[in-house]
Amino acid sequence: MTTTALALAVAWPQEADGGVRPVVVEANVWGGDLATRCGAPHTPGLLDVAAAARQPQPGSLLGAVAELPFGVRAVVAPAGRGPCGEAVRVLTGESGRRVLTGEPDDRGTVFLDVGRIDEGAAGLLGAADHVMLVTRGCPEALTHVYAHLLGVDEQLRQVTLVVVGPCQFPAQEITQALGVERIVFLPWDAKTVAAMRSHRRITLRTSGFRTPPLMAAAHVLARQISGADCQASVPEQQTGVVRQMRAALVEAPAERGGV
Repeated sequence: MTTTALALAVAWPQEADGGVRPVVVEANVWGGDLATRCGAPHTPGLLDVAAAARQPQPGSLLGAVAELPFGVRAVVAPAGRGPCGEAVRVLTGESGRRVLTGEPDDRGTVFLDVGRIDEGAAGLLGAADHVMLVTRGCPEALTHVYAHLLGVDEQLRQVTLVVVGPCQFPAQEITQALGVERIVFLPWDAKTVAAMRSHRRITLRTSGFRTPPLMAAAHVLARQISGADCQASVPEQQTGVVRQMRAALVEAPAERGGV
């Protein structure tokens, strides 16, 4: 799921936010792995954002941003549930949300990588303008999604289900079974995943000749949810990006090692 958030950040249309690059925030109560994966410093990071949120003047989220080798700005989290769980709890409060959403005149998009569906993640979903539930395409993974959605109200079903990797079911059949209208398929792209784990500085192509499969698909999805394409299939009321957009990516229950 983290790779999905990173791919969307790379592919985010420049015109969507007046040229302001998006920020990926590791807001998983179980801890993060981007610092280790990409060789980024652990500080400043999520814990610093939570500490700032406790202050009368918390400042900008950008003060805790690290630049990843492939050109994505990220707020990284340390490994371990204890400190991360407390940091996420702070961010679900009013002051924490204020840091995530920024000031009224701020521009930009924040991708919240909140990890698996649980009570800790639920508090952050309310701060998001768009929620994407990421799952694998195998029958057992989709069954877990179905079981989870049985216990939520209709409003919480208004998500985009992002299916990663091979899937034997067409979008229409998944919609009929799960009651989720927006289905997006992303390919499993081992080369791009490996590139995002490298500590070397690289550029990931999102269009043109020899574009990696994941990046090509992320390019289409990013333009849809940002409203950059007038022919986007996402409903208009879901695509309008105001000055500051928050998109939360949630991992489907019982998934392991997701993208």
